[in-house]
Amino acid sequence: MKLKSQLATLLTIFLSCNVFAADKMAKAPAMKPSAAYTATTDDIRSAVGFMPTMFKQYPQEALPAAWEEMKAVQMNPASAVPGKYKELIGLAVAAQIPCKYCVYFHKKFAMLNGATEREVNEAIAVAGSVRKWSTYVYGSQMDLEAFKKDVDKLVSSAKATAQKSTPSPVATEAANITTADMAMKDVQNMYGFVPGFISDYYKPALPGAWKGLRDFHMSQTTAIPMKYKGLIGLAVGSQMPCTHCVYIDSEMAKANGATADELKEAVLMSATVRNWSTILNGVAVDENTFRREVDQMVTNAKRKMNATDRQAAN
Repeated sequence: MKLKSQLATLLTIFLSCNVFAADKMAKAPAMKPSAAYTATTDDIRSAVGFMPTMFKQYPQEALPAAWEEMKAVQMNPASAVPGKYKELIGLAVAAQIPCKYCVYFHKKFAMLNGATEREVNEAIAVAGSVRKWSTYVYGSQMDLEAFKKDVDKLVSSAKATAQKSTPSPVATEAANITTADMAMKDVQNMYGFVPGFISDYYKPALPGAWKGLRDFHMSQTTAIPMKYKGLIGLAVGSQMPCTHCVYIDSEMAKANGATADELKEAVLMSATVRNWSTILNGVAVDENTFRREVDQMVTNAKRKMNATDRQAAN
């Protein structure tokens, strides 16, 4: 009985403290907006036509810097990576977080910037492929240095083939690759060796895994060019994080012409998506409200684009 009495007393004290704390929090004075915050909210309204909820719920002290960086990278039409591909990077990262808010946002803005449904689907598929291979290389505890050496040989082989005047090795028809041995023979024919991450793959699954890499991720004939698939892969790999994926996708992107600024920008887009995904999910922004506001942002952006086009025509 004495123990029960003590527990009851402790519970009463605990609840009283919580009520007191809640009361103090409720009575805390509203924060007076700083000049920087007010200037930022004015700039946001000027840029998108209103003050979206996602910005209202961002900490006042942090919003000016976050908005400034967003304008410098994601919203900057003169940055290293074109707007369409920045939004496809955002979509790919969002798809594998997963974040419904960011998927909706970046798909809408990718299409506003001219992305086709095929490009949208390819960006998502690249994200899925990177996730799959990241799981494989980490789960199989693949040696990083050996992996890097294989990637370097792959890149060198691809460059050498591209520089030759002779035709590239003809890939085996996908329908004719039905066993692991056939898959490895095809890899050998194309690159002159078989990387460890291919030869060590689970043999029954290797034909499909190799054809998926060859015919999509490493293909020059997809809607999204190789350089941008590499940048998408780098962005996805960076925020898992997956050291193996970061290495192979950055090397593949560079081999296809990506600059240092494009690599940095892809990684920054990934970091930006992670930041805003955390905010949106953490404060539990109403999804329907968010979608309506994104739709309004897109509508307002279209109006601005049309007005700019009319001015240019005159």
